[in-house]
Amino acid sequence: MFRITRNEGRQMSVLAVAIGALVAAAPAVAQDGSAAPKRPEVSNARPTSPSVTVNLVNALVKQGVLTEEQAQALIKQAEDEAYVARQAAKDANTKADEAAKTATAAAAAASPPGTKRVTYVPEVVKKQLREDLRREVMQQARAEGWASPGKYPEWASRIRFYGDLRTRYEGQFFPDGGYNGYDFNAVNIGSAYDIFSVGNPWISTYNGTEDRERFRLRARLGLDADLNEDFSAGMRIATGDSNSPVSTNQTLGGSGGNFSKYSLWLDRAYLRYQPVQEIAVSAGRFDNPFWTAGDMVWNKDLGFDGAALKAKGEIAPGLAAFLSAGVFPIFNTSLNAGLDYESNATGTDSVKVKSNDKWLQGGQIGLSTILADHWSFTLAGAFYNFSGVQGKLSSPCDTSNAKMTCDTDLYRPSFAQKGNTYMALRDPDPSLISPASQYQYFGLASEFRPVVVSARLDLSHFDPVHVLFDGEFVKNTAFDRAAVAGVAVNNFGPDVYNSSGTKIADGGYEGGDTGWFGRVTVGHPEIKQLWDWSVHAGYKYVESDATVDAFTDSDFGLGGTNLKGYFIGASLGLADNISASMRWLSANSIADYPYAVDVLQIDLNAKF
Repeated sequence: MFRITRNEGRQMSVLAVAIGALVAAAPAVAQDGSAAPKRPEVSNARPTSPSVTVNLVNALVKQGVLTEEQAQALIKQAEDEAYVARQAAKDANTKADEAAKTATAAAAAASPPGTKRVTYVPEVVKKQLREDLRREVMQQARAEGWASPGKYPEWASRIRFYGDLRTRYEGQFFPDGGYNGYDFNAVNIGSAYDIFSVGNPWISTYNGTEDRERFRLRARLGLDADLNEDFSAGMRIATGDSNSPVSTNQTLGGSGGNFSKYSLWLDRAYLRYQPVQEIAVSAGRFDNPFWTAGDMVWNKDLGFDGAALKAKGEIAPGLAAFLSAGVFPIFNTSLNAGLDYESNATGTDSVKVKSNDKWLQGGQIGLSTILADHWSFTLAGAFYNFSGVQGKLSSPCDTSNAKMTCDTDLYRPSFAQKGNTYMALRDPDPSLISPASQYQYFGLASEFRPVVVSARLDLSHFDPVHVLFDGEFVKNTAFDRAAVAGVAVNNFGPDVYNSSGTKIADGGYEGGDTGWFGRVTVGHPEIKQLWDWSVHAGYKYVESDATVDAFTDSDFGLGGTNLKGYFIGASLGLADNISASMRWLSANSIADYPYAVDVLQIDLNAKF
């Protein structure tokens, strides 16, 4: 006899269950003819018992694992449980056979000879099958991410669409005494102008005397896509009368009229690398990377081509710094740019001109701080270098024919608004021209390296209503008044006359290199919801060559520089993401012939 511990007792229970299973399974295995077991080898040793279970228990007794009394008890328990299991299986089989016979007999009695039987599936079973099938399909859809309720496929979850729509009424009102100024942009994008022409002595002009009204539409649709953890991309298309860089407005009834369809332009397309939240590098065509308080230097719709770096970070509690820098191509020389063979001095061959690519390089650094409770202040300084934009006088060339080309024709701006000082680009060769004709193009008379200081003071004591004070100052550090005045063809003051009306002197050059603006805004910083509102008023003064006129605000004075005046406006939220706004902009020229215009804009805006 030996003492059975708690663990040994647990072993005995497990062993009993195992033996019982063997006893119950042995007859079933013997009756199962589907699996042909390997033929057992015949032992020469005579078994002590015909039962495998008994032999197993006896072997355990010989090994000293069980006592004789324990072995007898286990054998009896296993045999009893096996007997009960066999009887239950036998009874179940008997009842199943009887039920099958009864059902077959009933079906045969109910169906006359030749009757075809169709298996009947109860409605509740059909419903269960449908639910099971639906559940299986939905499980597969969720696993593959293509039909889960409220969830998009993986690729779609990384893309976000956005857009906006604006309708506008615009009235342009010119007071009496205005002047139709020279439109150098119209000349430079078309055929050269013959300044000695007798048949058509007038250069193209922009309107400064006749009132105009127009209804305009702006529609933009874009997307942002997350490519992976660090890279993203963006694209946007927009309407527009032309490829103007400063406007995406489409005039209704324009572009040929008669309900003609309108064009869509690629307005944004870029890749962005952002390894951390504070640093981003963009390449392609993207939003203005420089912070501005207004649109005196950069139009708010202007897209920048090239590459830019933006960084920001906190340098002390409540004080953050930011910087931006970039390189941007303004104009790229055509691959086949050159002179017509008639313009070549030898008259025997065509000549390709050297590249005259135009670039913008810029950098900005700024600080943003919280001065006190509900007061914040942002200040930034920027420097921009426009390289290759200044016009140059050509080598002596034949200007007697509009089809002729000269070697500095590419120095004329490919787009401009108005205000900058211009110079003639072509140097006529007296030996090659007719004294009755001189076809000219015009280029910018000054270099441009403006320094810009921008500032904003935000009072949020009445949040969500804010009071904003915005200001900006610009000075073109490359402006040389004497050099510009020596070649200028515009921006002169009125001629001087004596008391008898006789001209005694030409008007002096009045162009300048400085600009500034100030604005006060009261209301919600953004108009997003019903009854959000804001009002603003400001004043702007921009001399002729303070900055390149091509990229400035296109609404004040109908675009460009050499303008001064005031502006007021108001906005109101009509519903979530829907607003109305109105602006009145009154501008007058600073130099050159008198020009004045008042512009009224009434907008209905929607964002999504």
